[in-house]
Amino acid sequence: MKINPNSKWHQQTNIIHSGISRSQNNETSEPIYLTSGYIYKTAEEAESKFLGEREGFIYSRYGNPTVHSFETRLSDIEGCEKSIATSSGMSAVSSTLLSLLKSGDHIISSRALFGSCRYVIEDILPKFGIEVTFIDGIDLDQWETAMKSNTVCGFLESPSNPMLEICDINKISQILHSNKAKLIVDNAFCTSIIQKPIQLGADIVVYSATKHIDGQGRCLGGAVIGNEEFIENTLRPFIRHTGPALSPFNAWVLNKGLETLEIRMEQHCKNALKVAEELSKNKKINKIIFPGLPSHPQYDLIKNQMNNSGSIITFQVNGKKEDTFNFLNNLDLIKISNNLGDSKSLITHPFTTTHQRLSLVEKEKLGITDTVVRLSVGLENKNDILYDLQKSLESI
Repeated sequence: MKINPNSKWHQQTNIIHSGISRSQNNETSEPIYLTSGYIYKTAEEAESKFLGEREGFIYSRYGNPTVHSFETRLSDIEGCEKSIATSSGMSAVSSTLLSLLKSGDHIISSRALFGSCRYVIEDILPKFGIEVTFIDGIDLDQWETAMKSNTVCGFLESPSNPMLEICDINKISQILHSNKAKLIVDNAFCTSIIQKPIQLGADIVVYSATKHIDGQGRCLGGAVIGNEEFIENTLRPFIRHTGPALSPFNAWVLNKGLETLEIRMEQHCKNALKVAEELSKNKKINKIIFPGLPSHPQYDLIKNQMNNSGSIITFQVNGKKEDTFNFLNNLDLIKISNNLGDSKSLITHPFTTTHQRLSLVEKEKLGITDTVVRLSVGLENKNDILYDLQKSLESI
């Protein structure tokens, strides 16, 4: 699959070779520009750069060559006009929303969100006079009904964390665009390798680069992707003056992660599909949710919207909370962690970790019970992952 018709290279090739800004030494691997500031030859040059009349870096909170390299690669992979990197996934989300919305505006959000995303929208935005409406994101009628004259944007995760609900990005974008509102999609579970929301109609895509893009649990990072008008005129001024800048070192690490992203995602998906197929036969599991299984209630949409299954499996243990904890505590290879997208298989209990702050009523609406676990399938041998899971399930 090529990135766009204008590229003669395939996606994996272009990821490796795009965005490199070599120094005068012509190094093989792109350099890390660990600098906070930049030197100007004349006062006139400094003036022209601050006025925006001449291109160039002026301060690493505003821009940095290594960070710019990472942003360029992201734009190439996504097939969009512009990207801007941030210090974390949550800074990408909060900066996008706070730069786009003002007092008196209205946002529609799917209620199936990661805990911190839910907190920003539910608790922080209303403090600034922003009206919020939560809906069932997979119900198109609810998107239609929630629309108001002051609706500025909609926000969703697809697949959602942790119950893997799939929102119809194309149809939801059409509903929002009818009111000149924008659609923001958190695409962290899929990455642009599996799903390209911009091509499906989304206006803005946010990422936690900490997850699959790094892929080895090394550093934090985030990114926002969209058209040039939004990135340059709305988001960049906000980020420049509020400061959620990505460090050059983290940008370099994430750049190296991008080079293997497509290859890693392919293996993540292969492992996850095998694990999900085997777990679906296990009587110690009440319910399994995985985009790669025909049993997923939105399987037809998944085939149209995603080109692979992803690495996340959510399942419900047949038992009680103590049985679920027993299962988690008896795992050997798979580690308990609220992170995901790592080369190591990781598992967490959303009810008490990532979504613990939600009320019991909200958890019930989302299907997050105290026997639900979220498994991020890593790059270990798939038979070893299965052995560890099946052995521990036997302890229930």
